[in-house]
Amino acid sequence: MIIRPQLQWFRMLLAWRGSVLPQLLPRLFLIFCIGIVAVAAHDHLLPVPLNLNTPAPFSLIGIALAVFLGFRNNASYDRWWEARKLWGQLLNDSRSLTRQALTLQVGPLPKEDIKEFIAVLGALPHALRHQLRSSDPRSDLAARLPKAQFDRVIASRYKPATLMLMLGEWVQRHAQTGAIDPMAVLAFDRNLNGISGVIGGCERIVSTPLPFAYSVMIHRTVYFFCAALPFGLVDSIGIFTPVFAVFVAYTFMAHEAIASQIEEPFGTDENDLALNTMSLFIEDAMRDLLGEPGLVLPKPQPEDYVLT
Repeated sequence: MIIRPQLQWFRMLLAWRGSVLPQLLPRLFLIFCIGIVAVAAHDHLLPVPLNLNTPAPFSLIGIALAVFLGFRNNASYDRWWEARKLWGQLLNDSRSLTRQALTLQVGPLPKEDIKEFIAVLGALPHALRHQLRSSDPRSDLAARLPKAQFDRVIASRYKPATLMLMLGEWVQRHAQTGAIDPMAVLAFDRNLNGISGVIGGCERIVSTPLPFAYSVMIHRTVYFFCAALPFGLVDSIGIFTPVFAVFVAYTFMAHEAIASQIEEPFGTDENDLALNTMSLFIEDAMRDLLGEPGLVLPKPQPEDYVLT
């Protein structure tokens, strides 16, 4: 995720890192070349006009394409924003569970028991992050869990759900000994259900992309429109056709590229959610309630402004 101060208007024009322009340059160069071909064909090669200079076809297609691109961008941004809200809820529920483990006790619990609960809870965001990114969680979980718990979690297919089960077992164990009363168990269970909802919501986003047929239809229409546009502009603007064609193509192609990038918010692209930082922040918030030293959280440097 790009984290940087608001740029002055002229510097914003020249911003490179975090924009989709670098990946679009080869495609824009192709449109520029098509524009040159359109100018050359119009002036020298084709004695018969192509009759593409009438505004109606391009206006109709352009308006329809803008509507569909707007809908696609809204749908992709909704997925990105829902993912961010889910991770915000994970932070809130984790803080609530930590507070409850520290305060909702009939009799004082050994501090080691509370640390065990918070260690499992602190490992959960890391396990969820690795599941969403299909990466290996071993190093992160081994640093936070005792060996017996680590082996149990690694042997499971859905590691965040197994950690949730272990948290529930901790509550059950202390409820049976009378250290936690039944009303406190309900409070624990409410927040544990909230975290289960977060896990399920994230899994829903990952497993249900936007319909492929819809995405490919927009993709084809964008590139057909941008490739044909120079031949529709050449009669009216002549030698400036390649420049204006590239500008219009950048607008449409960039919208499609941004929508494609944020459609999967849990990835590692520059505009995806910074799950590494968010996982550490959740763990650090729990350690703060426990009174332990804080973690060293990554901060964006002036030369890159990127958090992963």
